[in-house]
Amino acid sequence: MADNNSVLTVSIVTPDGKVYEREDARLVIVRTKTGQLGIMPNHVPVIASLEVDEVKVNSGSDEVDEIAVNGGFVEFSNNILTVIADSAEKQADIDVDRATAARERAKKALEEARQKHDNQEILRNQVALRRAINRIHVAKH
Repeated sequence: MADNNSVLTVSIVTPDGKVYEREDARLVIVRTKTGQLGIMPNHVPVIASLEVDEVKVNSGSDEVDEIAVNGGFVEFSNNILTVIADSAEKQADIDVDRATAARERAKKALEEARQKHDNQEILRNQVALRRAINRIHVAKH
């Protein structure tokens, strides 16, 4: 393994358990509530809320792991990056047909909620739609 000061240890966990782990990352890109954040070894400590988006983990070669993350937060300190997410799926684990069906259900439910002017349902279905689109986007990269 490389020098601990030149690599990151990355873990992504959900309430269901660990989804992803890598001990030789050189760059991690996440989307926080305030924008995109790139973290490299020896970055200053960070805690930030995450958007529904992908997390990209680069090992320094051409290999980039993509993980669909649905909210949560990222914490970084001492070259250890931990994402605690509401839910997450590695690119290879995403069922595109299921995600596409979820997107269509969310679109339909969102339209119905708009017709009823039900703001809570509108918000709930907007989140479901963002999650489905994020999963499809990550799976197709």
